This record gives sequence, C-alpha cells and structure tokens, in this order.
Amino acid sequence: MSTFGGPGGRQIISKPIPPQRGSFPLDHEAECQPIMKDYLKCLRQYKGMNDDVCRQLSKSYLQCRMER
Repeated sequence: MSTFGGPGGRQIISKPIPPQRGSFPLDHEAECQPIMKDYLKCLRQYKGMNDDVCRQLSKSYLQCRMER
C-alpha cells in the first residue's frame, strides 16, 4: 500500500522556459501600426465580435509582423 507523497508517487514539476531570443520580434519602427489600428477600429465597430473582416485584418497584421 502506498501513501500520498511516498516513494513512487512523486510528481515531476517542470519549469517552463521562455522562447529563444528573437522568436517574437517587436515592431520597433511601427511599420505594422496602421494595420493594428484598423483592426482595433474594426473590433470597436463590431462590438468585439470576431467578424470575418476583423479576422482578415488580424491575419494581415500578423503577416506584417512576421515579414518585418
């Protein structure tokens, strides 16, 4: 009979590690900011609903961030 916390009942706790440096580049020169502003405006216009127009803007923004 084993008890909680006894031998063999150990839980392995792994500490998450951050992504490698440079994995998520920042938009320092604000090249993608106009798309982001259009996206936020779209969200306000559709009252936070995930409309197709807003989804396309979001996709465009993420594409811009990946390219730059």
